[in-house]
Amino acid sequence: MNSDRYSQRGVSAQKEDVHKAVAKLDKGLFPAAFCKIYPDYWGGDDAYCNLMHADGAGTKSILAYMYWKETGDMSVWQGIAIDSIVMNIDDMLCVGATGPFTYSSTIGRNKHLIPGDVISALINGTQSYFDRLKQYGIDVHLMGGETADVGDVVRTVIVDGTMACRMRRDKLVTTDNMKAGDVVVSFASYGQATYEDEYNSGMGSNGLTSARHEMLKHDYATQYPESVDPGLPKAVVYNGKYSLTDITETGLTVGKMLLSPTRTYAPLVLRMLNEHFDKIHGIIHCSGGGQSKVMHYLPSALKVVKNNLLPVPPLFKMIQESAGTSWKEMYQVFNMGQRLEVFTDRETAEAIIEIAKSFNITAQISGYVEAAAQKEVVIDGPNGVFSYT
Repeated sequence: MNSDRYSQRGVSAQKEDVHKAVAKLDKGLFPAAFCKIYPDYWGGDDAYCNLMHADGAGTKSILAYMYWKETGDMSVWQGIAIDSIVMNIDDMLCVGATGPFTYSSTIGRNKHLIPGDVISALINGTQSYFDRLKQYGIDVHLMGGETADVGDVVRTVIVDGTMACRMRRDKLVTTDNMKAGDVVVSFASYGQATYEDEYNSGMGSNGLTSARHEMLKHDYATQYPESVDPGLPKAVVYNGKYSLTDITETGLTVGKMLLSPTRTYAPLVLRMLNEHFDKIHGIIHCSGGGQSKVMHYLPSALKVVKNNLLPVPPLFKMIQESAGTSWKEMYQVFNMGQRLEVFTDRETAEAIIEIAKSFNITAQISGYVEAAAQKEVVIDGPNGVFSYT
C-alpha cells in the first residue's frame, strides 16, 4: 500500500485537516498534556480540573458487522463496545486520570441492517466491561447516551463515546517534564493480559480501514456492498487474499485477529502512578500516528530514538505483507504491537516493567531522549531506520 492508496480511501494517519481546524483553539490549562485540561467549572476549586474526551471504535464496527453476518458470533459487538471505551480511557490515562469516570455512549445505526439485539449487545457489553474494570480499581459510571437510527448517514453502525473526569491538578501528568536522558518504556498491545479472556493481536482501533481493505478478499465488496463507500475506486477496495474465517498462526481467525478488543492499560497505569507518580515524565498512547505520535507532545526540541522496540507481532506482519506498505508508513499508521509508552528514568523504568509483568504484559526499555535542534522521532530497528519530523 502506498500513501496515495491510503488517501484514496478517505483516511489520514496524521489527521492533518483536524489539526488545522483546531490550530487556533484554546489548548487548555496545560498545552503540553496529552488531553485538553479545563478549569474546574463544576466544582470551582483551583486545586482540581476537568477533563472530557470523545473517541470511538471507528471503522472497526464494519469488520464486526461482516464477521457477525458471516459467523453469527455476537461476541464481536461487546468487543466494539470495549474499543470505544478504551480509546477514551487510555487517552485520559496519559494525563494521570484514573477515575472515577463518567461515560456516555453514542450509537448511530442503519436499522435495516443492525437489529435490536446488536444494540443490546453493545449497551450491555459496555456495562459488563465497566463491571470488569471495577475489579481492578477503575470506576466508570455509564450515564446513558444516544442511539439514533440514521440509515441515510451511516451505512452499518458507528459506536462512539464521551468520557469525563474531575481530578486533582497535583496528580496530573503532562509532558512538560520530558527531558534529555529519559528512557522510553514500551508496553505490548498483544499477548494475553491477566484481565483478558484470550490472545490479543494488538490491533487497537486505528488503521482498520487500511487493514480491512489490504487483507480481505475482493469478494467481500460484492458480498457486503454496505461495507464500502460506493465512491471509492475499485482498485482500493478489498485487495487482499484472506477470508474472515481463515485460521492464523495464533489460533484465531483473521476476523478475530482484526477484531481483538483494544487492550486497556488502566490497571497497569493505576498501579504505576500510585507507586511512581513523581518519576513519570510523560505517557503517550500510540494510537493515531503510531510510533511517531509522541512528536506532537514534545515540550521542546528533543529527539526520541526508539532503537529497541518490541518484536512486531504476527498481525502487523500480515498487514505489511498483504499491502506491501513501507515499514516507515507502518510505524506511522499502526501501533506495531506497543500502544503505550512511558518516559522516565532508567531505575523507575525497571520498576514499572516489573509491574507490567504482574499483569502478563510484556514491556521493555525501547529507546531514549536526547537534546536536538528540532523535534524528531527516529525508529531504528531490524526493518530500517526512519525519521519523523
